[in-house]
Formats: sequence, C-alpha cells, structure tokens
Amino acid sequence: MNELSILIVIAVILFTSPYFSKILRIPIPPIEIMLGILAGYLGLLSNHYLFETVAEVGFFYLMFLAGTEVNLRVFVTMDKEVIKQGLVYLALLYILAFIFTSILGLNPLLIVILPLLSIGLILALYKEYGKDEPWLNISMFVGIMGELVSIALLTFSGAMLEFGIGIQLYTALLYLSGFIVLIFVVFRSFQVLFWWYPELKILLMPHHDKEEKDIRLSMALFVAMIAIMILLKLEVVFGAFIAGTFIATFFEHKKELPHKLSSFGFGFLVPIFFIYIGSTLPVEALVMDGVIETALVITGAMIVIRQISAVSFWRYLGVQKSILFGLSHSMPLTLLIAVATIGYKSGTIPEDLYFAFILASLVEVIVAMVSIKVIINFFKKR
Repeated sequence: MNELSILIVIAVILFTSPYFSKILRIPIPPIEIMLGILAGYLGLLSNHYLFETVAEVGFFYLMFLAGTEVNLRVFVTMDKEVIKQGLVYLALLYILAFIFTSILGLNPLLIVILPLLSIGLILALYKEYGKDEPWLNISMFVGIMGELVSIALLTFSGAMLEFGIGIQLYTALLYLSGFIVLIFVVFRSFQVLFWWYPELKILLMPHHDKEEKDIRLSMALFVAMIAIMILLKLEVVFGAFIAGTFIATFFEHKKELPHKLSSFGFGFLVPIFFIYIGSTLPVEALVMDGVIETALVITGAMIVIRQISAVSFWRYLGVQKSILFGLSHSMPLTLLIAVATIGYKSGTIPEDLYFAFILASLVEVIVAMVSIKVIINFFKKR
C-alpha cells in the first residue's frame, strides 16, 4: 500500500499543481515543493528507494533541460561589453559572498551557495514577459555564464565533500580536468565535422521524423553522459548539463526539440524531484530553533548581493532594468537545493541548516517573482 499511495499522491499533485499555480500566481516548482511538504506532513508520502531514484533522475533531467537552453555559439556573437560586465557581475557576487560569510562567521559552503545562478526559472519569466525585454535577454546570457561557473563549483564541491582534501580529491579533479579538455576537443571536432558535412545533422535528426530520432539521440546522450560521470566519479549534474548544451549547440535546426524534451520533463520527471524535495522537509522543521531566521538571512543575502553586483549594469541597462536583472537571478531554486542536499548527505551542514536552505529556496522565488511583477506594473502605470 505504501508504493500505491505514493503513486496516487504523485498523480494528484502532478495534475493539480498547475491550477494552484494559476490561482496563487506562483511558479509551479514552488507549488510542487509545498504540496510535497503537505503530503509528507499528512503521512501520504514517505521515503522509498524507487521514489528517491526517480526523483534523482528528475533532477539530472532538469539539468539536462537547462543545458538545452545553452547554445555555446552565443558567446561568439554576444556584445563584448555585455560579456565584460557579466564577468564583473559574477566576480562581485563571489567577492560579496566571501565578505558576508567571513564577517558573520558562517559555514564556508555559503561562499559557493550565495552566488549560485540558474536559468531554470528565468525560462518562466520568458513565458510571462516574452523575449523582447533587453534586461531579460541579458539576464539569460549572464545566467548561462553563471550557471556554467556554478555547476563547475558544484562538481568541485561535491568531490571535496565526498572525498575530503587528499589523494582522492586530487584524482577526482584530475578526472574533471581531463573530462573538460575531452569535452572541448569533442565540441571542436563536431564543429569541424558538421561544417564540412552539414547533411550529417539532418541524417541524425531529420526534419520529418516518424521514428523520433531526435528524442532517441537526446536520451542516448543524456544516459551515456550520466554513465561516464558515474564511471569517473564526478558530479552527474555536470555531465547532464553538458549533454544538453551539445544538443543546443549542434542541432539548432530542430527548433521544436527543446519544447518536446521539456514537455516530458516538466510534465513528469522534474515535478517528481520537486515533490520529493518537499516531502523531505518536515513541517516540524519550521518551528526548529533558528530555521526560519536563517532562511530569511540567506534569502536576504542572496537578493542583496545580486542588487549590489547589478550596479555593474546600471550604465548599460539603467537602474530600473538592473534591479529587475538582479531579481531574475535571485531564485536559483534547483542548484540551491542540489548543493544543500550534497552538503547535508556528506555531513558538512547540519539538519537545521539544510532545512533553512530548502525554505530559503521557496521564499526567494516568491519574493523575486512578486517583486518583478510589482516593479513592472508600477512603471507601466507611470
């Protein structure tokens, strides 16, 4: 009955979460997490190895989908001034995170966590405000830069937390460095190959495809990359992300492919990950000493350091658009949960801090989304 009840509850949440999202005007992922918390509190969801396994696959697939939004060729065509200001912005994020963590004497893992960037919920902003907003387009580009850095640090942090500082860590870093070099060589090789033989793209992913070769190739890359990362004992999310970027970079002629992949992911696998995360956060955690206060501090710190760093774009975007730019980066829901989970499982962060991170990931999405809407509506009326 335990397995059956889990399946039934997941089915109900999958179906109802979009309706709750529309009523509450909150993105679906936080809704799924909150429904997961409620179901866990009512005893309708419990830890089960199959539930946990599917949720983990859902997270890997989410990182794969994030990669499908990253066409590496955009770095060649983008305005050099935007790249320069983006690098300044990212540097300020990490400098401010280091200062904040050092002054308050907080867990050093916050130096990695506070500057995290993820483009996942920026996609939700695109759906609401369109792709004609300059601040949102630049937010996406800088978000891609930041997510690449964040995932690289996530991979490094995961290796350090798992192995500690020693020969195993150095071996893992050696594998990571070799893997990055190999990926660079592979990307360059395919770039040359497809330049000389562009028909290969059509052969691998035809425009009119009754056998769904595009989906099959995408899934093959996704699974193969996971296998390689497990073999090398590296962070799987990095491999999943790279697999997605390969699809976006070399098969741009398949305009509908990212939509097809995301329809399956956001309709099934990814929500199970969010539901599972919610089910692991007991309601009792909200009354644990310091959890709410710590969550609010983390939320405030992540928003403030982004607003300060966004000053680097004042001359380029103006003050109002720079504020929106900073807010759009203030909800790295998936990566925040990922790093918190890695830290908790490795014993680096205590249970109460883990709960604070999960709560903060929810609060900052709500605060950022509502603030963006209020600011845009306010300036429209003027």
